[in-house]
Amino acid sequence: MRALIQRVRHANVVVDGETIGEIGQGLLILICAMQGDGEAEADKLAGRIAKLRIFKDEAGKMNRSVTDIGGACLVVSQFTLSADTSRGNRPGFSAAAAPDEGNRLYQYFSGALRGLGLPVANGEFGADMAVSLLNDGPVTIWMDTADRS
Repeated sequence: MRALIQRVRHANVVVDGETIGEIGQGLLILICAMQGDGEAEADKLAGRIAKLRIFKDEAGKMNRSVTDIGGACLVVSQFTLSADTSRGNRPGFSAAAAPDEGNRLYQYFSGALRGLGLPVANGEFGADMAVSLLNDGPVTIWMDTADRS
């Protein structure tokens, strides 16, 4: 699985003019299930993100996790994280999991974060979403559970 994680002061996602997910301080997590991914990858990624120390401590150093600060997560599916840009000018997305499996793993991943005690808001899988955020730092981290080089 691939994730683009942004430390935010707040974030929300809107579908058809309606806010469907919103958080205050925490993490905006853009997530993509790749072909061959399963629940083990989702669990691994959720565990790593929950413990990722990218929030400032009292000394101003990135030393606290979203769990430590009592933050929340906004999880948004984004199959375009699977983009293959190695040839031509149009990215290919064939490495993404099939939509049914991608949605299942997206939901599973969100549940895994909840299971770790994190409040989780979600986007809508497959929808045309407008995501707004105030990136804090900015801090943006890329994670992938597999070496796909």
